[in-house]
Amino acid sequence: MALYAIGDLHLCLGEAKPMDVFGGAWVGYMEKLKEGVSCITPDDTTVLLGDLSWALSMDAAKMDFAWINEIPGRKIILKGNHDYWWSTASKFYKFCEENGFSQQYILNNNHYEYDGYAICGTRGWFFEEERSAEHDEKVFKRELIRLEASLKSAGDLPKLVFLHYPPKYKGYTCDEILELLNRYDVRRCYYGHLHGPSHGLAMEGQWDGIDYKLVSSDYLNFIPHRIF
Repeated sequence: MALYAIGDLHLCLGEAKPMDVFGGAWVGYMEKLKEGVSCITPDDTTVLLGDLSWALSMDAAKMDFAWINEIPGRKIILKGNHDYWWSTASKFYKFCEENGFSQQYILNNNHYEYDGYAICGTRGWFFEEERSAEHDEKVFKRELIRLEASLKSAGDLPKLVFLHYPPKYKGYTCDEILELLNRYDVRRCYYGHLHGPSHGLAMEGQWDGIDYKLVSSDYLNFIPHRIF
């Protein structure tokens, strides 16, 4: 009964936008992902940290979620900055029911339990880069509310936090998110979003009592990171 994490699948079965055009590790990435997730069993839980599909709607994302459905076990999904298909949880679950997709769950204002731990999280935000417009300020504040709602919902369980955006990397710190992590005694944080040369900006290991790990798919060579 293992727990895995991987982000940024960038599936393109319903939208002709393959990542192969970026070259390097992305060449043949769909085949690499298929091989990578073969380590997962029906008893496992996998957290998917956003940027899952290039599709612009749930209907267009049908083939991508059929692909995700083939991953054995429970899949816990959070939003990335390119998940334009994202709607409400109720619409997503109706979409899954209509298409026979099982064990796919949205992480949004809530948590899921795994072996005595709470899986918490939200998309997060690049506050420094996105803050210029009033709209972005509102989005960031909503992300803080969602993260705190997720952490609160977990009660006294030890918390594992999953974000799409890194809350900390070389040259940047999101103080508001880090304050929440510290206030709720989070000791492990996993994030995605960084690709290619940006891998060199990743902050991993212990920082101020929190263990950070980058789990974007190309960084992991398209093999899910085993947490437990």
